[in-house]
Amino acid sequence: MANLKEVRIRISSVQSTQQITKAMKMVSAAKLKRATNAIIQLRPYATKLKEILGNLSASLEGSSSPFIQEREPNKVLIVVVSSNRGLAGAFNMNVIKATNNLIAEKYSEQYKNGNVSIVAIGKKSQDFYEKRGYNVIGNNNDVYAALTFENVTKITDSIMNGFKKGAYDRVEVIYNRFKNAAVQFVTTEQLLPLPKAETTEVKTSNVDYILEPSKEEIVAQLIPKSIKIQLYKAVLDSHASEHGARMTSMDKATENAGDLLKALKLSYNQARQAAITTELTEIVSGAAALNG
Repeated sequence: MANLKEVRIRISSVQSTQQITKAMKMVSAAKLKRATNAIIQLRPYATKLKEILGNLSASLEGSSSPFIQEREPNKVLIVVVSSNRGLAGAFNMNVIKATNNLIAEKYSEQYKNGNVSIVAIGKKSQDFYEKRGYNVIGNNNDVYAALTFENVTKITDSIMNGFKKGAYDRVEVIYNRFKNAAVQFVTTEQLLPLPKAETTEVKTSNVDYILEPSKEEIVAQLIPKSIKIQLYKAVLDSHASEHGARMTSMDKATENAGDLLKALKLSYNQARQAAITTELTEIVSGAAALNG
């Protein structure tokens, strides 16, 4: 009977876990819908903004904007976009692994010289790099409490000011790009200096824009705006990817709990059958002994 009690306890525990994972899956599905709508609405705007900058690439060449000035990348800043919570499969570790690979393959010398800094957006990446002694700048974990363009812009403004002052020569951002609930791509993009039009994925076309007040002033305004939109899009992409990954993870956990329940119920029935058989054998043996 001790085995039966133990199996019953395990069945109850797995059933509770299954209910929790189902509830978490439903919550993530609801959040995913809102997060997906946000990134889908932003992408056309971000793409059009890059297209305009691409068509004005001739103006960018002569621009005095500090955000397009190429420098030797002696000091590097990497923006790592993760989440504040776990239970999302390999979502966070994929970004962290990609960041570690980028440092090892591209910025190993800068890292040896102590010239690689991290801006973490999300508690998981913040904790990971702080525990390992990296130069982690600031704390941006509260951005997910109110994920707005204004709040993300505060981070971008700080990064842009650091780049302008020469604190960083290059800024790269690593995040999970959202495709659907089951698929997210770890993506690395150069945030600063602003990449030249030919290095971007946006197709340019010969368009003659009528610009007011002047081409120079428009370009000067578009460059900072494009940088801010790029980081905001990365955070929205990551936010949607997080909920997609968590929903998928909880769905798998619910399936695994169901499989485990089937196995436990089979074990319970076998143990119960064995216990009943043993009791019947003892009763029959006792009755036979009394008759004898």
